Amino acid sequence: MRRRWRWLTYAALALLAALLLFWLLFARGLPDAKSLLDYEPPLPTVVRDIAGEPIYSFARERRVQLQYSDFPPVLINAYLSAEDKTFFSHHGLDFPGLFRAAAQGIMSGQTPRGTSTITQQVAKNLLVGNEVSYSRKLKEAILAWRMESVLTKQQILELYLNQIFLGRNAYGVQAAARAYYDKDVADLTLPEAAYLAILPKGPANYRPEVHMERALERRNWVLGEMLKNGFINRAQHDAAVREPLGTVQQRGSGYSNVGGYYIEEIRRRLIAEFGESAEDGPNSVYAGGLWVRSPISPFMQDHAARALREGLLRYDSGKGWSGPIAKVDVDRWQSELAVSNIDVDYADWTVAVVLSKSGTSAEIGLRDGSTSTLSRSLAMLVDRRTGQPTFDSLKPGDIIAVKPEGNGYALRNIPGVSGGMMIEDVHTGRVYAMQGGFDARLSSYNRVTQAMRQPGSTIKPFVYASALDNGMTPATIIVDGPFCVWQGGNLGQKCFRNFSGGGGGAQTMRWGIEQSRNLMTVRTASQTGMERVVRTIKNMGIGDYQPYLAFALGAGETTVERMVNAYAMLANHGRQLTPKVMDYVQDRSGKVIWPLNWRPCQDCNRADWDGKPMPRFPQAGRPVMNPMTAYQMVHITEGVIQRGTATSLRDLDRPLFGKTGTTNGPTNVWFVGGSPDIVAGVYLGYDQPRNMGGYAQGGTLAAPIWKAAMAPILKDMPKTPFVAPTGVRMVRIDRRSGRRVYGGWPSDDPRSAIIWEAFKPETEPRISMRRDELAERAKEDSRTGGNARRDVSRDFAGEQGGIY
Repeated sequence: MRRRWRWLTYAALALLAALLLFWLLFARGLPDAKSLLDYEPPLPTVVRDIAGEPIYSFARERRVQLQYSDFPPVLINAYLSAEDKTFFSHHGLDFPGLFRAAAQGIMSGQTPRGTSTITQQVAKNLLVGNEVSYSRKLKEAILAWRMESVLTKQQILELYLNQIFLGRNAYGVQAAARAYYDKDVADLTLPEAAYLAILPKGPANYRPEVHMERALERRNWVLGEMLKNGFINRAQHDAAVREPLGTVQQRGSGYSNVGGYYIEEIRRRLIAEFGESAEDGPNSVYAGGLWVRSPISPFMQDHAARALREGLLRYDSGKGWSGPIAKVDVDRWQSELAVSNIDVDYADWTVAVVLSKSGTSAEIGLRDGSTSTLSRSLAMLVDRRTGQPTFDSLKPGDIIAVKPEGNGYALRNIPGVSGGMMIEDVHTGRVYAMQGGFDARLSSYNRVTQAMRQPGSTIKPFVYASALDNGMTPATIIVDGPFCVWQGGNLGQKCFRNFSGGGGGAQTMRWGIEQSRNLMTVRTASQTGMERVVRTIKNMGIGDYQPYLAFALGAGETTVERMVNAYAMLANHGRQLTPKVMDYVQDRSGKVIWPLNWRPCQDCNRADWDGKPMPRFPQAGRPVMNPMTAYQMVHITEGVIQRGTATSLRDLDRPLFGKTGTTNGPTNVWFVGGSPDIVAGVYLGYDQPRNMGGYAQGGTLAAPIWKAAMAPILKDMPKTPFVAPTGVRMVRIDRRSGRRVYGGWPSDDPRSAIIWEAFKPETEPRISMRRDELAERAKEDSRTGGNARRDVSRDFAGEQGGIY
């Protein structure tokens, strides 16, 4: 008896030792199954537009997370029949299946596959990994057993159906329903649900484009299993088996292609704030499931993009073919074109690869894998690089732009010149539209936010604003004549000139801005002091420049974003604005996590008025310019539209202000301006700055693009005037001499000699104009169209402000 007890003791100790060894080898160090209670799968970040509509998502895994109650019973039953019919009765492990698989593995000498319950699959995918081995299967089994003690069956199935990969970059059944049937899971039919249930074992094996028969056979097997399990009846089974697979073609994200440059700018800023992947934190861009509310207006974005593109094409027309977009290996053209992300979203253009060429036509390959032809007669461009016919320059592997023409395609040219346009709200800084080039899929380089360019004469309003802050007025007389400065022994004397040459004699500040006179600007900057001028430019967020006179003519570098924002601050009475491409960011649970000081507006979304005062928001931003100075400059630059360098905008027939800009060369052309509510800016130029041609000016190239974009945007907006801040005095003056007028009134004719001018208190002109002089001036303006030049310096001896 004693010996028997000794052997039993040894056996118990051996069993304990075996269990301890098993624990040390397999169970120790496994993840805690309780962590799945807080598991959050990677979710895409969704961007919404100004109206709250989703327009884009950032995702490496397309997934929509649902709750168990959102899954229809037909879908659940299909997956149970295909994967784990005893799911609701076992405790995480299918022991008969495990022993059967182990025996088969031992007999065949291979590692066992399959037989995993849904619980085991969740453990494998979320906690253990995909290593094919006995040890992994044991760890998987241990975790599955633990999970069943921690989670309910519904929680486990919810994790499974939200997490599994089902092909077409779809993770989870909702994303798969959209990818294969363009439906929500609640709308799936019985045969559609059965098809989705066959995909977890290997989506590539049942791709409808390649393996249709195999997919139908496997789907019908699932339907048969559903019949055996009592989930459907014979009539439902037979009707479903007769149905075709019915999948849709693989498509993109499903979002409209709105604002590629704008979306990329949002992505950059989100990554800078929250990180890119899950390793960077729970609110990362590609896994955090963020909801981003953006002020982008698809309506404004569409008009800005179209106007800029058509302007670039208009300038570039007649200059010849600029060369291929890129090159690929012609033997692998389909795969290389597919992964290149190169495409053209303009009209009916697309990209193609030159595959081969004969004397009269070329074979081209398209993005969908098909081929077509490009006739020599439809490539009637000249290669600007060689001067030879473009067709002769085409080589196999060239990626080119084409458009459908007859039975084939015609060659099109991507403009060599580029540019950018941005539209911003004057009151809040919200950016409604941003187009940073011809197409973001050809070049992601954003000419609105990244391109540093010389602003030319668009800088002048800020030069004159500094002068207004230091003693000058809009009626101050400034000499439009030769102006030279000594730069030292090494540089010698520098003499400035007007864009068109010559000089106009003594003129008012207003006239100098309206006609964009360089000599008057540098004279004003010199009199004011460049230290003060560059301080004003810096305060307006344009740039931090050295106090050199050349910067008063726009020699410093800045961006379209900064210039548009600076003009918006002028219209905002000199209050600081920050361009906003995001209103706020919410995490996956709906909590606002950016900006940090965000506060909800209480009762703003009430269905009915509660009789209490409406919410009032304080003005945002600190003052960065005297509000009266800002208004004076807006009022003066209204004259640029009425009589100056941007008269092409006058027929929009509404209060507008703005300024054209053209740099030396010319290498850059600009127009920035807007209404009391929105400001927009346009820039054109080559990425590697070079001469655009002597005819290129802001008023002839940039202003028409601005007009084409803004005319439909402004059309339905009220024609509200610019409102003067407290303290501004509106005085009738003769706009050419700057003298005060008492005997006449301004008219609607922009050529009228008499205008309303804005002055700060106690700075109005003291000398008035006699009635006979006024009549004579009216006759003169009638003869010359209001553009006569005259030396008025004699009229201003002793005038306040003097002659500069």
